[in-house]
Amino acid sequence: MSEFTVTVFRFAFFIILWLFVFGVAGVLRRDIFGPKKGPRKSRRGGKASRNAAPTPAPSRPTPAPAPAPARPQAHPGSVRVTAGPLAGTLVTLSGAPVTFGRAPDNTIVISDDFASSHHARIVAANGSWVLEDLGSTNGTIVDGSPMHSPISLRIGTQITIGHTTLETQS
Repeated sequence: MSEFTVTVFRFAFFIILWLFVFGVAGVLRRDIFGPKKGPRKSRRGGKASRNAAPTPAPSRPTPAPAPAPARPQAHPGSVRVTAGPLAGTLVTLSGAPVTFGRAPDNTIVISDDFASSHHARIVAANGSWVLEDLGSTNGTIVDGSPMHSPISLRIGTQITIGHTTLETQS
């Protein structure tokens, strides 16, 4: 092989190596700090934003929910982990937001591959507690259904994040 060919191969290997390093750094940044907050293109080519407020459905009548006699209408005072590695953990809801995810700065740190670094949070809003998904990759399940918008919590609401299940209590 000529010296020129070896130099070209070395240069190509050097470029590929640095592209790999930048790719790994990008994945680590997204895992630690979460996704970018701006609008992004969806995989299907249209514009989509994970954090944008959902648009209301056009004039579709919403069926009235059936009353659930077993579930009290009072606001919860705590959240207990009922399933998963942290089962039995209890967090009292006070004025501060309660956050869930893999990052160490969360109130409840969930060590699960299906949880995002900052997955969801519970905040006080208008005298009640509201659960918000923070743009997580795998979503948050509330009472067996995936949530698409913030949900007001009641006593007995079950929240599933990855393999961890939480329940609101009085």
